Parts: sequence; C-alpha cells; structure tokens
Amino acid sequence: MDLEKPPAPRPQEPEGCLVVAVRLPVRIVVLVLVVPVRMVWDALVVAGRLLTDAVLRPVGRASLWVGRALFVWPFVGLWRYGVVPLARALAWLGNVLVVVPAVWLYRYLLTPSGHALAWGVRGLGDGLAWVYARVLTPVGHAVMWTLRGLGAGFAALGRGVRAAAAWLARYLVAAPAVWVYTWILTPVGHAISWCVKGLVWCLSMIVTGVGLGLYWVARILVVLPALAVWRWVLVPVGHVLAVLGRETADALGHAWRIAGHLSLAVGRFLGTAFRWIFVEPVRWAYRTVLTPVGHVIRDTVLRPAAEAARGVGRVTRQVLAAARESARQARADFRRMLLGKPGQPQMVDRREPTSAETRTLGRSTTALTKD
Repeated sequence: MDLEKPPAPRPQEPEGCLVVAVRLPVRIVVLVLVVPVRMVWDALVVAGRLLTDAVLRPVGRASLWVGRALFVWPFVGLWRYGVVPLARALAWLGNVLVVVPAVWLYRYLLTPSGHALAWGVRGLGDGLAWVYARVLTPVGHAVMWTLRGLGAGFAALGRGVRAAAAWLARYLVAAPAVWVYTWILTPVGHAISWCVKGLVWCLSMIVTGVGLGLYWVARILVVLPALAVWRWVLVPVGHVLAVLGRETADALGHAWRIAGHLSLAVGRFLGTAFRWIFVEPVRWAYRTVLTPVGHVIRDTVLRPAAEAARGVGRVTRQVLAAARESARQARADFRRMLLGKPGQPQMVDRREPTSAETRTLGRSTTALTKD
C-alpha cells in the first residue's frame, strides 16, 4: 500500500476565529468518514494487483497465444503458401494471355494502321489548306471590302441623325429640366430637409429624456439593490463557503493520509497475524516433522528401492545382451551350415603410402610421384 506524498505547504495567511472554529469539527467528521473508504480502497488495490498478477496476466498471455495460433498463423500460412503462389501463377497467365498479345497487336497492327490513318488525315488537311488559301480567302476579302463600303455609308448617315437628335434633346429636354431643378426642386428640397432636421432634433430630445429617466429608474430600482445584495450578502456568504470548502479539502487530504497510515498498520497487523497463525506453524511442521520423516523414508525406503531397481535393471540388461549374443551366434552357425564358410576378403592396392612412408612436405611420396 503506497502512501501519498503530502501537498506542498502553502504560505501562512492570517486566520480568523471562524476558520479555527470550523477546522477541528470538519477534520474529525471527515476522518471518521474517510477511514473506512481508504481501507476498502487499499483492500481493493491489493486484490486487484493479486488478481492481475495471478489470473489476468497469465490468462491474457494464454489468450494471446491461442489467438495467434488460431487466427494469425493460419492466415500467414494461407498467404505464404496459397495466395502468393496463386497470384504469381495468375500474373504469369495474365502476362502470357493478355500482355503479350496486346503488345503484339499494338506493335504489328495498330501502329501501322495509325501511321496510314495519320498520312491520310495529313493529305486531307493539306488539300483543305489549299482550298482555304486559294479559294475561300479571296472570296472573303471581296465580301469584306463590300461590307466595309456599305458600313462607311451607313456610319455617315448615322452621324447626321445623331447630331440632329442631340440638338433637339438639348433644347427641348435638357434646358427645361435644368431650369425646373434649379428654380423649383432645389428650394422645395431645402425646405423639406430643414423640416426633417427639426423633427429629428425634437425626437432625439424626447428619446434622450425618456432614456435618462429609465436609466435612473433602473439604477435606483435594480442596480443599487443588486450591488447591496452582492456586497453585503453574497460576498460574505461566498467567503464563508470558500473557508468551508478549503478546510474540507484540507481535512480530506489529512484524513486520506492518516487513513493510509491506519490502513498500512492494519495491513501489516493482518500480514503478521497470518504469518504467525498459518505460515510459521506450517514452516515449523515442515522443518521439524515432515523433513525428518522425509529423510527417514528416503534413507530407509527410497534409496534401497532405487538400488534394488538399478540392480534389477543391470541384471536385465546383462540377460538381454547374453540373449542377443546367443541369437547372433545361432544365426551365424545356421548361415554357415546352409551357405558354407564365407571367403576371406582380398586386399586391394589403394596406391597409398604405408605408415612408414607417410607424406611430408619435403618428400615426393604421393601416389603419382613416388618411385
């Protein structure tokens, strides 16, 4: 069980009587509430670690191995020994059945046909270019010269008509319109603008007065009471709640650390009790009872039994070896009686030097150079 490190000390601040009066009861209540929770938490942590080390990790490793054996290795074998050879065979068939015929068709059929078609299109383009340059271009120039002459005549006529229309519009429309704008519309517009400005000034003064009245009414009826409530009610209550929260947090920290020490002491007590109640008696029984009994059984029963078993095995091996040798001799005598005595093997000259004439670096004693 790990104990948490205490938090860093905060700078000392002046404490009032409210803080001192609240701190001790809060810490006592919080300690009483936190100690069982901390002990349960430490017990759950120990049980979780034991469960993880003894059950979950071995089960996870076994599950990983089983999953690898059931899913990964079969797919790897299928990919390596099934899919890859099949894909290579299909690639070879595609190359032989599709790529090679397509290359041959493109090289020996489509390319000559394309060259012939391009030559025909090039000849047709040259013919059309000659027709455009020798026939259509002179005809187009003649038509454009005719149209240009007609356009010049119509342009002169249009200039005369436009000048006459501009003179009539100037003296029949523009001059009367300028006189009406200067001597009628402008004075009327100035009068209307002055009336609108006066009306806007009156409305702005009315709106300003109404807004100022509403501002003071809202300030007196809403802002000043809200400010008084904030300053004289909410701020003191907030300070009290902040003190309570800070003291509760500090009490929780102290209680959690104290509960950790208590839980550690209880855990050590339970461990010591378990050791003296169960482990030490079992160890004493093993050392003082089971070990001498085991030595006696080993010396009086197991070792003589092992020696007897080894002697029986040795005698059995000797009997089996003698039986095999007798059977071998019987087979050899029977073969000699039926087929006769086998001939002696003839010595073959291997042209190798004898032991007295071994090869050395300074002598020519090889099979090809010896005398």
